[in-house]
Amino acid sequence: MGLISDGTTIFDAGALDSGIAKGAMTFIKKLTASSSGTLSFVHGSSSVVLDGTYKEYLFTFNNIHAATNNVDFMFNLSVDTGSNYNVVKTSSVFRAYHTEGGDGNFLRYETSADLAQATGFQGLTREDLGNGNDQSASGYLYLVNPASTTFVKHFIAQLNFYQESDASSNMYVAGYGNNTSAVDAVQFKMSSGNIDAGDICLYGIS
Repeated sequence: MGLISDGTTIFDAGALDSGIAKGAMTFIKKLTASSSGTLSFVHGSSSVVLDGTYKEYLFTFNNIHAATNNVDFMFNLSVDTGSNYNVVKTSSVFRAYHTEGGDGNFLRYETSADLAQATGFQGLTREDLGNGNDQSASGYLYLVNPASTTFVKHFIAQLNFYQESDASSNMYVAGYGNNTSAVDAVQFKMSSGNIDAGDICLYGIS
């Protein structure tokens, strides 16, 4: 039995109809940290594509390791190919937390982590990311239609990180860059110290 919407067959016998457009994820660029102060994806630089070629972009974070203890992994946007990372942003942040020993847990809104029309960097892990040999952060950041000159720039991120106090924290960050100029660069850094190791990959989604 098929699934039909407004006269169009979507699924037939469990398969997506051949006439339906299917999104594809295209690898664009990988940056690997090595005691790096920042990692920046700038359109037109070092084979980076961050324009209207794709309506959606995905950054993946693989074992981002901090050089300094108790820091926040952060990002910001630019509309001038990286000359300034200061796009005005409004965001909301939730956090789920559980200790290794099982003696502490919570799920809460992080009032001190959100932004309200602020130009500063948006935190993705809070100031609790540890720098132990086995401590790191992994996850993703999803950026919608950064080349638009009509709409704001929505972003959604989810990261899990190993907290310095031996706990798992799962961060949910969402918001928008409140600017109708095209975003053409994204930068990542720690709130203090370097990104010791780990990699960030950029994909375009069509």
